[in-house]
Amino acid sequence: MGGQPRYLWVADLLRKPILSGELPAGSRLPSRAQLARHYDVSEQVSRHALRLLVTEGLVESRPGSGYYVRGARESVRFPRTDRSSGSGVRPLDEEYIGTVTMPACDQLARRLLIREGEPLYRTRYVGRADGAPVAVHSSWEPTLLTHNTTRTPGDARPDTSVLERLSGAGVIVDRVVEEVSVRPLREPEAELLQTTPGLTVLVVERTHFTGQRPVETSDLVASVDRCRLLYRLSLSRSQR
Repeated sequence: MGGQPRYLWVADLLRKPILSGELPAGSRLPSRAQLARHYDVSEQVSRHALRLLVTEGLVESRPGSGYYVRGARESVRFPRTDRSSGSGVRPLDEEYIGTVTMPACDQLARRLLIREGEPLYRTRYVGRADGAPVAVHSSWEPTLLTHNTTRTPGDARPDTSVLERLSGAGVIVDRVVEEVSVRPLREPEAELLQTTPGLTVLVVERTHFTGQRPVETSDLVASVDRCRLLYRLSLSRSQR
């Protein structure tokens, strides 16, 4: 074991039979107490080892039941160069959570270049793969853009894109900026994804602009082991 932390040593001993197939998908792992006795470590060490394997996507935690070897699952690819833009959770199966009016918090006010407290429409969708929730899409836009029209997020048809909907209200989107990062999963998102807060998730922050004015912003929060981003970039040839 050398100078290696003991939880990494325990995790490595569990990882090897999982990767070799000796422990097939669906196999139940020993409990934290059983691991602690078997490897002569504390339950805190065995807990950290199991959590590491969960983070790596090799193991899943089932509350009230224990830890199980996770089977390989096909990744879902999100095309990020679609013509309509703002594709939400597609190509996943969409579940519309709803549209509500809320005041802009400091963070959203900075993203949309508006005053804190100004009213926003917030719309949420959950994306499912094989019946399981794997992504949440939340979008925000100032209510003044489409208020008293049939182009609000709650009034538009589900298949209407952000560009089409805002264009119908006279707001022409001419630029999209997207930033990709990872961060811990937050409590409201974890509830929608039916999982544990704190897990590392993929986050795509996308903002639509009219000139220099941001008119809509959104977060796609997705499982890092189920979701990938697919970019197709067209490169123009220089003219000689």
